[in-house]
Amino acid sequence: MEFELIATDPETGARAGLLHTAHGTIETPIFMPVGTVGSVKAVMQEQLKQDVKAQIILGNTYHLYLRPGTEILEKAGGLHKFNGWDKPILTDSGGYQVFSLSANRKLKEEGALFQSHIDGSRHLFTPESVMDIQRSIGADIVMAFDECTPYPCEYNDAKKSMEMTHRWLARCFQRFNETEPKYGYEQSLFPIVQGSTYKDLRIQSAEFAASMEADGNAIGGLSVGEPEQDMYEMCELVTGILPKTKPRYLMGVGTPWNILECIGLGVDMFDCVMPTRNGRNGMLFTTEGVINIKNKRWADDFSPIDAGLDGGSSNTYTKAYLRHLFAAQEILGLQLASLQNLSFYLHLVKEARKHIIAGDYGKWRREQMEIVKRRL
Repeated sequence: MEFELIATDPETGARAGLLHTAHGTIETPIFMPVGTVGSVKAVMQEQLKQDVKAQIILGNTYHLYLRPGTEILEKAGGLHKFNGWDKPILTDSGGYQVFSLSANRKLKEEGALFQSHIDGSRHLFTPESVMDIQRSIGADIVMAFDECTPYPCEYNDAKKSMEMTHRWLARCFQRFNETEPKYGYEQSLFPIVQGSTYKDLRIQSAEFAASMEADGNAIGGLSVGEPEQDMYEMCELVTGILPKTKPRYLMGVGTPWNILECIGLGVDMFDCVMPTRNGRNGMLFTTEGVINIKNKRWADDFSPIDAGLDGGSSNTYTKAYLRHLFAAQEILGLQLASLQNLSFYLHLVKEARKHIIAGDYGKWRREQMEIVKRRL
């Protein structure tokens, strides 16, 4: 994998780049739709390409390990062949999912012992096994196994967790380097920076991650309940340490305004379930502001869902029709809302890239912040 830095905004730290992978080149900054179990909820692969214009999607190690399992994935020839997505894929290590199972998991130096949310069966994730699973999945970019701390978190707990994450990281790289890709193309392993909201820990973790000289680096443990300003502060601190020549991925973030802010702090890659999850609940992110499509005011609004987007379902269907689908509890409504939100997110980062290259990202971001937070 190779990262080309094309432009840096003179006012902010915003970057535009090209990330070359075995399954294609990604234009950064980029938002990555989340396909936890190998599927972006309610959206077909063709729609991801044509309507959303997605360049890379996510899969999740924890979920894919439990179902369909590595045996099926290997028989298929990897996740790309299994789900029919021929562009780049990134897989999370499952660390966050194991963290979310706090009532049904036990952490120790060896790894994380947890119970399946599907059938209660017990499993052990170690740094080594997680690398092996991600080799079987075959994602272009794979994540190191880490422990994600909750917010708030006591300093000593955050320090202890970070230190174990670092020891696990060293084991991840050892296993990764002593194994080979299964499907004839290279994979890249990203370390994950932890340290909660403590500056000294974040600095230490960022320096440790940078010392691995990986193809890219991820920032974890944010957007887990901390105030937005704390997230921005930690993000700025970490991006100031991570190598400028490598892509920076902020995990699990976030709202459109979070993304605009963090692009300005030098982040290149984002993912979040918010566009599809909020869409399925009737919240639409549009080029004019945020809409609750269930509100009665849209019942006779026959304007396009979002005229500000190019083509696709956002221009084909009206707000009145989409509201009707939600009122009638039609599955198509969930699909169209998911498509709208994902299309908007990809549109937003594409426009951000244009303005970074043009050198006026700071001015454009200030204007967009007012729009993306507007409630219609």
